Amino acid sequence: MALYTCKLGTSDGKILYRELEASEPEVLHKSLEEQGFFVFEVKKKSFQFLMDKSRSRRHIDNRSLLTFNQEMLVLIKAGMPIMQVLNTILERHDSGKLSEILNLVREDVKSGVSLSSAMEKHGRAFPHLYIASIRAGERTGDLVNTIRRYIQYLKRVDGIRKKIVAAMFYPAIIVVVAFFAVTLLLIYVVPTFSQIYADAGSQLPLPTQILIAFTTFLRRFFLLGIALVAGAIALLRSWAATEKGKYILDRFKLRVPLLGSMYSKYSVAGFTRTLATVLGSGIPIIESLRMSIGTLNNVFMEKRLFEAVRFVEEGGTLSDAFERIAIMPPLALRMLGVGESTGALEDMLSDISDYLEDELEERMQVLTTAIEPAVMVVMGVVVGVIIITMYLPIFKIAGTVG
Repeated sequence: MALYTCKLGTSDGKILYRELEASEPEVLHKSLEEQGFFVFEVKKKSFQFLMDKSRSRRHIDNRSLLTFNQEMLVLIKAGMPIMQVLNTILERHDSGKLSEILNLVREDVKSGVSLSSAMEKHGRAFPHLYIASIRAGERTGDLVNTIRRYIQYLKRVDGIRKKIVAAMFYPAIIVVVAFFAVTLLLIYVVPTFSQIYADAGSQLPLPTQILIAFTTFLRRFFLLGIALVAGAIALLRSWAATEKGKYILDRFKLRVPLLGSMYSKYSVAGFTRTLATVLGSGIPIIESLRMSIGTLNNVFMEKRLFEAVRFVEEGGTLSDAFERIAIMPPLALRMLGVGESTGALEDMLSDISDYLEDELEERMQVLTTAIEPAVMVVMGVVVGVIIITMYLPIFKIAGTVG
């Protein structure tokens, strides 16, 4: 999501400046108006890819946010007022990024500001979705269930992310080892053989000559090649940080055979779980949709989903809106339609997310099971071709002697 500088007016005449993240400026503008602000300006910050590292340092990671919410839930359930809750948590966490931010939040709460408004001042540290959930819990007077629901959301999202990382870890190791093994053969082993053949002065077969010429070229320009690859990656990153570049790249991700389908399911599963969490916090459907769009982490899908939000605003059903943009499997669409008709939309969205995550996990299992033998076969073929090519002169000499 992009970072925007917002100039806002409050109902009591104050002018505020906030830095907030959103998928689209229209989404942020609408969300701020629904929160009661007068929006004077929403301006996207420039050169954001240069600020990624500094922004990530200020962002609270999911693990810290989960621990904080678990402690806050226990203390609020025990009947403590919010000031005492913050004091108790800060006594346990006397240092670190979270403590620094919570100290500032506590000072604002002490001066009479609500917890959600105090956290909103640190919008680059707390997710916008989390702040909106806390605000909804304050409005409904059910902060305990709001926090409990958000904890479940964090655990589930973190769980599926860990499963994907764990599934891809072993295949990644195999690919890296295979790459370095082949590189070692080409840069060190083949040149050793070529020197022996050069000293012998024998006429080499054409495949051997081609391989030796390739390894000579590789050794001579190896460092230059690394520099060119690093430069190309840097240029790609800077291009991908632009609006057009990110749109094209995200659309390409969805069109990659097999992987595109898995990526789409992962994005939609995260979106539906987020939407279920926000709806459960008592936030209206339109505002919930706008808040949840950014969790897709795909600009192409976000633009399509923004069209669906407009359709719902005009009076259409959510299932029809999703059918129009075609980002959900048919079974998930039918489940969504049933949830709308029975009034159990929140539960059905959670079920859709479970269904997509289970399907994604099965696909990941099949993919990781297939990657290992595929990499081993490819590596065996490449190494075999290299060895046979380098031994061809020896076979030729042995045939001549015989």
